[in-house]
Amino acid sequence: MRDPERVLNSLAQQSKISMYRFERLYRILFNKEIYYVAYQKLYAKEGNMTPGVDGKTIDDMSIFRIEQLIELLKSEQYQPVSSKRIYIPKKNGSKRPLGIPSFDDKLVQEVIRMILEAIYEDNFESCSHGFRPNRGCHTALSRIKDTFTGSKWFVEGDIKGFFDNIDHDILIRILEERISDNRFIRLIRKFLNAGYMEEWTFHRTYSGTPQGGIISPILANIYLDKFDKYMNEYIHNFNEGKKRKPDTVYAKYALRKIRAERKLKIETDKKKREFYLNRINECCKARNNYPSLDEMDSSYRRLKYIRYADDFLIGIIGSKADCVKVKKDIKDFLGEKLNLELSDEKTLITNTKKNAKFLGYEIGIYKTDQTKRIGKGTAQRYYRSKVFLKVSMDTMKKKLFEYDAIKLTYHNGKERWHPKARPCMKNNDDLEILCQYNGEIRGFYNYYSLANNSYTIDSFYNIMEYSMYKTYACKYKSSVRKVLRKYSKNGEFGVDYIKKNGKTVRCEFYHDGFKRKPLSRIKFNDDQPLIKITRTSLIDRIKANKCEICGAESVLSMHHVKKLKDLQGKRIWEKHMIARRRKTIAVCHDCHWKIHTGKLD
Repeated sequence: MRDPERVLNSLAQQSKISMYRFERLYRILFNKEIYYVAYQKLYAKEGNMTPGVDGKTIDDMSIFRIEQLIELLKSEQYQPVSSKRIYIPKKNGSKRPLGIPSFDDKLVQEVIRMILEAIYEDNFESCSHGFRPNRGCHTALSRIKDTFTGSKWFVEGDIKGFFDNIDHDILIRILEERISDNRFIRLIRKFLNAGYMEEWTFHRTYSGTPQGGIISPILANIYLDKFDKYMNEYIHNFNEGKKRKPDTVYAKYALRKIRAERKLKIETDKKKREFYLNRINECCKARNNYPSLDEMDSSYRRLKYIRYADDFLIGIIGSKADCVKVKKDIKDFLGEKLNLELSDEKTLITNTKKNAKFLGYEIGIYKTDQTKRIGKGTAQRYYRSKVFLKVSMDTMKKKLFEYDAIKLTYHNGKERWHPKARPCMKNNDDLEILCQYNGEIRGFYNYYSLANNSYTIDSFYNIMEYSMYKTYACKYKSSVRKVLRKYSKNGEFGVDYIKKNGKTVRCEFYHDGFKRKPLSRIKFNDDQPLIKITRTSLIDRIKANKCEICGAESVLSMHHVKKLKDLQGKRIWEKHMIARRRKTIAVCHDCHWKIHTGKLD
């Protein structure tokens, strides 16, 4: 069997030929080795122990199970199971549907995803940042920071119900532009039409991508790549002028300054020299009140575009009429070519004097007339029409409500924040409580560390800090003062715990501040790097054919547990897993049966 790394790299190299159409992709699904790689990528993810409609989970994964899948695929008898639909709460109080696929379907989807990624990744546009390797929210924000400078308007794009409204026929036609393999296309169509079960009632899916499906993100990117290419062509036609015209008032004072400098050079009279020096300073001060270039120059237009999944942001140097036309053209394209609807209510045109919202940040254009000294003592203005990223107080308040760590009061019409205990955590041990608060604070800071006002996260931190103190007080029916006295050492709050080697270690509450992290200069290479597959011991263990408990030589199954901390260590197999610090153990059929029936002591 061919090495999966070579297979995927071969596809990636062929994808560079724009007119190349891929054939015989379906045969890759007969390669056992690529399923081992897929299993390796999936095994540590959350949700694998949640059964789908067929009751199967990642537990009992084996080479035999993979071989069964391959045989079904060879005969085209493989049929994806409909996903089980559940609802999870959203931040605004409503509920979002989530599909739970069968693990066998997840495994096949992961193989398809790797194949599609090898084919399409190198052809995606650089403006797309969602669900792509080495890209994400921070890379999108970095590009906005670097390229939206000087924008006068923002267009905040919102596609109504995008993932539920992807047209299957259009998606298949887009795939067929590059893939000439009917069996592979039919398999993707099967996943699209698999439907879902809700309260044991089957619902057929006529549009959209599989809820919770592993192939959904890349199929969405393939679909919206048409929009990305349209926008890049639109930008080419929209942009006008090489440079803005000089601002007339700025130019007037600049010319006066130059004339005064010329006269100063030849003037010898002390009083007249002083007069010209004052004139130069006055001209500099007056000039700095105006931009050097005409910001209202109608002959100069620019458009910038960034997309993350189904959210996109456009920055425009131009008039509001230009923005209205851009919005209309986008709406027409999405409706006519992709059968999608642009939400008129949520697609906002915002002047950059106000902030736009994108990926949880508030984005604005900051102006100041402050200057800094550069080479040879020359003064230069900085932060002129630069992009600023901000974290808002509303964002912090929503997150605190999500954690149930805050309550609000109002005094003289002003809102006041107060920390509150989290009774749901009072049954956790001391270390778990501290680690959860630390993780929540670090997670929030890590995401918003790009914000120019990251120092304001201190407000979020203070509420979380005292919420933690109150949670400990609630746990022990004590007071905050007594909690601080009990857990503080040298002014730092922390919890002592004993490691497995008997050593006492102290875990302290986060106290490293919230300094803004500089945006790394990300280089986007048009050439896709070689695909590297890192092999772990997981595959070698399942292929060893030697039970890790009884030592019998047999075909093995992999036993999985959700969390190691849930194991009590009383049974022999639990001791094996705890000693190796692994959530998996490769066992023979007999040992696996005994584990599930509680007969393996």
